[in-house]
Amino acid sequence: MADRGPRRVGVVGYGRLGQSLVSRLLAQGPELGLELVFVWNRDPGRMAGSVPPSLQLQNLAALGERHPDLVVEVAHPKIIHESGAQILRHANLLVGSPSALGDQTTERQLLEASNHWNHAVFVARGALWGTEDIRRLDAAGGLQSLRVTMATHPDGFRLEGPLAEAHSTGCRTVLYEGPVRGLCPFAPRNSNTMAAAALAAPSLGFDGVIGVLVADLSLTDMHVVDVELSGPPGPTGRSFAVHTHRENPAEPGAVTGSATVTAFWRSLLACCQLPSRPGIHLC
Repeated sequence: MADRGPRRVGVVGYGRLGQSLVSRLLAQGPELGLELVFVWNRDPGRMAGSVPPSLQLQNLAALGERHPDLVVEVAHPKIIHESGAQILRHANLLVGSPSALGDQTTERQLLEASNHWNHAVFVARGALWGTEDIRRLDAAGGLQSLRVTMATHPDGFRLEGPLAEAHSTGCRTVLYEGPVRGLCPFAPRNSNTMAAAALAAPSLGFDGVIGVLVADLSLTDMHVVDVELSGPPGPTGRSFAVHTHRENPAEPGAVTGSATVTAFWRSLLACCQLPSRPGIHLC
């Protein structure tokens, strides 16, 4: 990395996750061979007093002027829908809102742009535990079913459409259970772990992986993610099965859990070490 100079990184989004990444890039970037070259936020005022004016990008369409090697999206799936393909014209893209890829048109546009401009689409695994194991099992043809359940307090959800009208009927209420593709448009900020699972298991994909969204009044300070998978029956008739249970501490009402912030930073560092090759890659 030293021979080619620092990797130039731009950050799109300045919410809790974006603020953490920007802080780490400013403090640790130079020693890691990383240079923060811009920060963009839909509301520029949010950056005032914390992001140096020289790094504040006012117009996302002008990001090419900063010559980034990697653009990190931690804003909202709409950014990927509207600008993902354009970003790939200038740099590799790390997607922090993989629920955007539940839209088949968006996924196709990203792949076309990735191949045309020879830039990679990286997807952060976020809160998904066991990503590599899921990917290997799927590649070997041993994955038959995959189900991801995300539960937290209702205040931690940012729901749209019909789900926005859903009400808890007790301490624990299932708001959605079905294919991940059907959930992504209505819970774009709460289905990213499920979307990452769909990308890790392409044989099932967004239509075969099952997502379950649960409102639980007892989970005031954590997000709980259960991943259940199974393989085809073996010689005895029994199937291989795995069930992981992950409790991620979170501030009340927060969309992003504490451990996810750390995991995303590791994904960013990993992306900066990987070659720029077309396609969609989990990291």
